[in-house]
Amino acid sequence: MIILESVVTCPECGHSKSETMPTETCLYYYECEHCHVVLKPKKGDCCVFCSYGTVKCPSIQEKENNECCK
Repeated sequence: MIILESVVTCPECGHSKSETMPTETCLYYYECEHCHVVLKPKKGDCCVFCSYGTVKCPSIQEKENNECCK
């Protein structure tokens, strides 16, 4: 079962927000609603959910080989 909710935590200010992850695409940029910093995936991650979320993105959840968005 694919989990679509993930809590994204901003590494700059610590603000957290629950977000619904898209299933058709990866989210490469995410603006923190509190401090307005724009988050980008960490090196080796495909999206902001994989880098800053409590749950990996749907693409990673679906694939056994952990290749995202390919």
